[in-house]
Amino acid sequence: MLYPSTRVVIDCTEIKTERPSSLALGSKCYSSYKSSHTWKGLVGIAPHGALTFVSSLYTGSMSDVEITKLCGLIELLESGDSIMADKGFVLNKVLDGTGITVNTPPFLMSHGQFRRQEVEETQTIAKLRIHIERHIHRVKEYHLFDSIIPLSMVGTINQLWTVANMLTLFKGPLVKDWH
Repeated sequence: MLYPSTRVVIDCTEIKTERPSSLALGSKCYSSYKSSHTWKGLVGIAPHGALTFVSSLYTGSMSDVEITKLCGLIELLESGDSIMADKGFVLNKVLDGTGITVNTPPFLMSHGQFRRQEVEETQTIAKLRIHIERHIHRVKEYHLFDSIIPLSMVGTINQLWTVANMLTLFKGPLVKDWH
């Protein structure tokens, strides 16, 4: 089994919200990645594809690393566990002293191109990470977040987000050939 210590595969996604009238909240909700105002949430699945973690939604300007640090996921893991994530999740400082590690695709260093081992590692991690992308796609297939979320829903959007994630459990397994 590849990456046997992996307990959770994580990724963040964003949901568009209307522009707040407050400049301070507007700047916190603005996502430069989406070029709009968003709520951002982190989800985690087990390596076999089962949903295991849904964070609260945070303002769109927060980084994936900051959300991972604040959402409570790390406190649920144990020493010896590892997290699999995209290379945007530079968690080494956050995980320092916890005994938890992170598996991410390698970064392209100054030597100009990946070595054979780095290419193989990137492909292996991508094959495992694709399932978190598939989970997020399933959440969005419900079309609950297709339109811009009104700020009047701020009190209930976290519940809707959590329910949408839980509904994916009724769509059958994400990973059919897991051993």
